[in-house]
This record gives sequence, C-alpha cells and structure tokens, in this order.
Amino acid sequence: MDKGRNSNRWEGYADWSYRPALRGRHGGLLAASFVLVVEVLENLAYLANASNLVLYLSRMMNFSPSTSANTVTNFMGTAFLLALLGGFLSDSYFTTYCIYIVSAITELVGLLILTVQAHIPSLKPPLCSPPDRNVSCREVHTGKAGMLFAGLYLVALGVGGIKGSLPPHGAEQFDNQTQHGRKQRSSFFNYFVFCLSFGALIAVTLVVWIEDNMGWQWGFGIATAAIFISIPVFLLGSTTYRIKIPTGSPITTIFKVLIAAAYKHWNSTISNITTTTPANTTHIQHENRPVTNRTITDNLNFLNIASESTTPPSPPFLICTPNQVEEVKSVLKIFPILMSTIMLNCCLAQLSTFSVQQAATMNTKIGPLTVPPASLPVFPVLFIMILAPLYNHIIIPFSRKITNTETGITHLKRIGTGLVFSIIAMAIAALVEMKRKHVAIKYGLMNSNKPLPISFLWVALQYLFLGSADLFSLAGMMDFFFTEAPFSMRSLATSLSWASLAMGYYLSSVLVNLINCVTGAFGQMPWLYGSNLNHYRLDRFYWLMCLLSGLNFLHYLFWAQRYQYKTLIDEIDDDEGRDESPEV
Repeated sequence: MDKGRNSNRWEGYADWSYRPALRGRHGGLLAASFVLVVEVLENLAYLANASNLVLYLSRMMNFSPSTSANTVTNFMGTAFLLALLGGFLSDSYFTTYCIYIVSAITELVGLLILTVQAHIPSLKPPLCSPPDRNVSCREVHTGKAGMLFAGLYLVALGVGGIKGSLPPHGAEQFDNQTQHGRKQRSSFFNYFVFCLSFGALIAVTLVVWIEDNMGWQWGFGIATAAIFISIPVFLLGSTTYRIKIPTGSPITTIFKVLIAAAYKHWNSTISNITTTTPANTTHIQHENRPVTNRTITDNLNFLNIASESTTPPSPPFLICTPNQVEEVKSVLKIFPILMSTIMLNCCLAQLSTFSVQQAATMNTKIGPLTVPPASLPVFPVLFIMILAPLYNHIIIPFSRKITNTETGITHLKRIGTGLVFSIIAMAIAALVEMKRKHVAIKYGLMNSNKPLPISFLWVALQYLFLGSADLFSLAGMMDFFFTEAPFSMRSLATSLSWASLAMGYYLSSVLVNLINCVTGAFGQMPWLYGSNLNHYRLDRFYWLMCLLSGLNFLHYLFWAQRYQYKTLIDEIDDDEGRDESPEV
C-alpha cells in the first residue's frame, strides 16, 4: 500500500506546506492559471513605471535626455539581472513560492516610496522650464535623490525576484514525462508572454494616460495597488501548486566541477599518471543509469576528468559524480546562445528610452485624441497579443505536421527569428529618425520645443518589429533554457532569459557613453549629448545598432548550428532519476 501511495507522488516536489505533492491533485492548468493572472498584475505594476520613467526623470527630476535614458536602462538592467538572484535562491535554499511572496512585498515597499515622493512637492526638485537649465532648476540631488533611487532599486530587487521565480514556478506545474505535459509547458511560455503583454497594454495606455493627465503619483499608486492585489491572487492557488524542492546551490556544483577538472588536469600533467584514460570516459557509470555516447557529447569533454579516479586521490571536497559533470556541461553549453541574445535586448532597450523621447517631439494626436508618447509600446504589445495565440494554435501545429517533430519550430530557430526582426527594426528606426530630422530642418524647428508636424506613428514601425522580436526571443529563450537545464538548475537557467535583458540594457548605457566619448574626442558635439533631442545624431546611433545586430546574428548562427539538444530520454530521466533529492 505504501508503494502505491509513493508511486502517486511527484518525486522531488512538495505542496505549499512541504507535504508530498500528489499526481492529480497538484500541478496542471489550474495551478498555472494563477501564475498567468499574477503575471498580468506584476507586469502592469512594473511597466506602468518603466515605460514612462524616462519622462518622469526628465520632466519632474530635471535629468537631461541622455541621463534619463541611462538611468532607465540601468534601473531596468538591474531589475532583470537580479532575476539571477531570484532563480539561484529558488533552486538552492528556498522555493519559487517563497521567493515570489518576499519579492512582491519588496517591490510593494519600493512603489510606496516612489508614490509618496511623487505626491509631495517638497520631496521633488523645483520644476525647470525647458530648454533653460540654470541653477534654480538643477536635477534632483542629496536626500531627494536618495529617496528616488531607494524606491527605484527596491522595485528592481522585487522585480528581479519575481522574474526569477514566477516563470519556472508556472512551468513546473506540467508533467515533463508525457508529450502532452511538454506541449502544455511550451504553451505556458507562449501565454506567459501574452499575459506579460496584457499587463503592459494596461500600463502603457490607461496608467500612462493617468500619469500624464492626473499626475505621476496616481500612476505609482495604481502600480502599488496592482502588486498588492497580486499577492492574495497568488496565494489563492497555494493548494494547487506543486513546488520543486530546493536541491542545494547549483553555483557550488558548477564551481566544484570546474575546479576539480582543472585540478585533475594539472595533477595529471605533473604526475603523468591517471587510473583512467580519456578513451574510457564514455563508459563511466551514472549513479542512476549508464552513460552512453549519446549522453556525453563531444562538447566540453575536458570536464569528464572531474568524475574520474586519479592517483594521488583528489581531496574529498573535489569528488564529483558523473551526474554533476553532465549537469554542469548542459549549463555551460547554453552560455554561447545566451551571449548571442544580448545585442537583441540592447535593441529592445530603445523601446523605453530614445524611442519615447523621439515620439515626444512629434505630433502625438490621432484625430481629437492626444496620445502620451509613453503609450507607443501599445503597438508591439497588441501585435504580441494577437500573434501569441496564432503562433501557439496555428503556426506550431502546422509546423509539427511539416517537420514531424514535437516542437515544430525549434527553440533556436525561434530565437534566431527574433534576432532577424531586431536587425530590421534598427534599420527602420534609423530611416524614421532621418525623416524626423528632415522635417525639423525643413520647418526651422531644430532649436524649438514645439511638436514637429510629423505623426508619432512613424516611430510605431520600429516598435512593431521590436515587439515581434520580443515575442519570438523571450518565449523561445525561457522554454529553451528551462528545457535544456538539469532539474536542479531550472529556476537559475530560466532566469538567464532576464539576465540577457539586463545585459542588453547595460550594453545600451555603455554604448551611449562610449559613443559620446569617441565622437566628442574630435572636437565635435557628441552624438547623444545635450537637452535638445533634435541635435542628437540618433540616426547614426541606430545604424550602428543595426550593424552590430547583423554581426551578432552571424555569431549566433555559428553557435546555433553546433548546438546539440538534450534528447527526450535525457529530459525524462532528469525528472525521474533524482535519488539525491531530499525526502519530504
């Protein structure tokens, strides 16, 4: 009877109270649906501020356009980079369930600080009258700046924890040992991006309009309410969740294998004596199953020595199992793919920075309606919300019939499609900026703050392609990293998708500063400097981004063509063979 009861358990999983998770009771679509609703609220809270933050910093905190852009990219980059911390803690010591709750509370506190500062005039600097920037309207400093950045980076810490825990928490609700479960998991990531976009749609329309017409304190207040509501919504699903039990620090395992391999290679070189040879590497036995030529690829074979016996014996703390070596190899294999997506996310960073400022200089009226510039992301958001269901229910089933494979379109092809769209988007952005500058020169408005007689809808063209790139790349990366990572590192691996976004935002800031340094070194006005966007050379900046994106795509093709996917048997065994997982 005990044996029958144990066979009904999800091995390696527990419920919210750390009792064994049971098949049929925990996990599935109902549990994942709570995660999707929470993502709508969470991303609404995040993007309600991030999408309009560049204008808040320039208009209310008196930052210059380039300083505002860099501040936003640094904030967003930090938020996404901290997703690695959320993923690491979820895999190592806590659970995705706990990390989400703590992170949501942290973001709530940060939003409360920003709301209070936006509401009380004495906590903000005196307003400027652009384009004058005299002593009486200096940018925010001292204690007021401290309050601003304390609120921003508490929000970043909370967002990072949520991004690192919520997607893997939802993906873990599906059975990896059945084809139906794997298809549901792939669909989950598609609808996760759909819900992310739905939250963004509310943020960049309703909330941004409220910020521009009623005051930023109302926008911060709505974001605060959204993240507050998301906590009880998440808790409502507690009895349905299956939660992966932490298995110890994956970082420790990675460093242990790397150090053991380096030590044994060095020791082998010195003594020239080993008890096994590289030729025998493929016959090492796993703890739970034999390792064949199929499971150990030709990539990273230099790590195999970490699990071999050597003379003299290695120190006890450097003893590695073949399973640990395979786990580390599977993680290291995905890093070249990760690095190839950073430039794509550097292009996506323009959605919240210079593109918004471009639109602010243009005619933002559609008939009698005046559209806030920060609402421009509504175009890619709507496109994603239309394309995501079409992709999931039409494109994927059709491609499965053609390719006769479970995935239809492979993860790497999907990511590559996103890279191509980003190249096209940057080329369009450069052409649109050239047209905008031409209009400013034609009507003698280069030194004026009046709106240019050109519709801001021209900027929407680059948004559509960047939105398409975001859909293909983000959902593809999350599914790819989750699927290819070993069981013990899934949260950390999934958070690499957000880390790529972070590094893209940081790269955007670095590029802006580097371009200004290089172009200003020859006695000319730097391309991206000053308080008047009409004097910027954004067209050249976008052409440079287009060129770098093209070179990055070639780099991606080099690694994607050489990548070997984890086989289906490996993936199922990874879920089944977890004898080292702690008992509940």
